[in-house]
Amino acid sequence: MHGVRRACSASALVLLLVPLASAMPAAVRRHALRPRASARMSAAAQWLRANGYVLAGEQSAGGSGWASCSTLSVTSPEGVARRLFVKSARRSAREMFEGEALGLRVLRAARAIRVPEVIHFDDAPDGGSFLVMEHLELTGSADPAEVGRAMARLHLAEPSLAEARAGSFGFCVDNTIGGTPQPNAWQADWIEFYREQRIAHQLRLAGNDELDQLWAAVLERTDGLGALFAGMPPIRPSVLHGDLWSGNMAATPTNEPTIFDPAAYFGHHEAEWGMSWCAGLGPAFWRGYRELLPEEPGFAARRPLYELYHKLNHYNLFGGGYRADSARLMRALAAK
Repeated sequence: MHGVRRACSASALVLLLVPLASAMPAAVRRHALRPRASARMSAAAQWLRANGYVLAGEQSAGGSGWASCSTLSVTSPEGVARRLFVKSARRSAREMFEGEALGLRVLRAARAIRVPEVIHFDDAPDGGSFLVMEHLELTGSADPAEVGRAMARLHLAEPSLAEARAGSFGFCVDNTIGGTPQPNAWQADWIEFYREQRIAHQLRLAGNDELDQLWAAVLERTDGLGALFAGMPPIRPSVLHGDLWSGNMAATPTNEPTIFDPAAYFGHHEAEWGMSWCAGLGPAFWRGYRELLPEEPGFAARRPLYELYHKLNHYNLFGGGYRADSARLMRALAAK
């Protein structure tokens, strides 16, 4: 189910394998260490047994450059047979799984779309960490209009965290997007949050003079991005999946839309669509979404800004043509 991270381009999805980590920039590579699966799975199994679960079987479910996965067949303390999904990694729970687990919980708290239940996350006794969650049977794509309505309900839901209810943007912990650290310090101003903790952060990781110069031109031409938000109503914090693409959304056997593998935080709902170039969202999806959340003034002009964050992240993770994509988006923003 969850846990396999893939690079995405306009034309293809490319499976991210462990050897690719060696080609990452040093600032990102140190966050993508290869996991030792057997020790981590054992730690998860030990926790489950200690908490009243009876284990009947375990099966590998693949992984990525920064986590390995398995499914466990168990009987719960209440006597219910079920399957659980386990992720493991060499990094600590605070570094690796805390952000994902808390992100799943705030998404689930919105009661807008199916999100796997988090059972437990913790450090393993001999180092590394694990995350245990509900296993979801996935069958492909849900009805796109219903997915759109579900995502609109998610974005319209009252935030479950007090800071976001008070109008601040960010999250209770820093997390990761793929293998890249994602800072989330609370800020009251959305433009400042996005400018500093999203784009400027990715540019520092990239360390590319051309991209730095292009971004400076964008800030100059847009009054520090403020011009892109002119005429808008006040922005309220929405809970965001944060990394929504086709690999992180699916349907259950009852055709219920579901999302997983988040890089969650509270932000402007439009920022959710920065990965739409890799999500296959068609007209039916947008009709469903706009039924509940109409398009705001200037959305088309802001879309390149929100896409830029993810293109920069892909450049930091995978290199290649994503630098050119990032440069193209900045030139477009500077021309507005």
